[in-house]
Amino acid sequence: MTAHVSNEVQSEALRLAKATQKKALSKEQTKLIAQGIEKGISEYKKQQKAKARERDKQRKKSLATKTNMAENGTLMSTISEKKSTSVSAKVLVTIPWVLLIASWGYFLIINN
Repeated sequence: MTAHVSNEVQSEALRLAKATQKKALSKEQTKLIAQGIEKGISEYKKQQKAKARERDKQRKKSLATKTNMAENGTLMSTISEKKSTSVSAKVLVTIPWVLLIASWGYFLIINN
């Protein structure tokens, strides 16, 4: 595993290793501790990147779901509007016929 570690991480790891260094530790041991800290930092960063990717995927998925629901709602309202306009059109066509028949019936009753 030859992952490149930034100079910033290396210096921070070395600083932490020296801060926790005991007097009996040699430079090689301190260097090994610093490498362990570097590895820990890089693993932590990998985990955080993976979590961020997962959160982004979830966010995109929920956004797509909301968009689909909004589109479905718009489609359903359009369909219901078409149905209501077709029903109201039928009512508008039948009302004049009903009135015509009623008026003729009224005239026939009055004239008899």
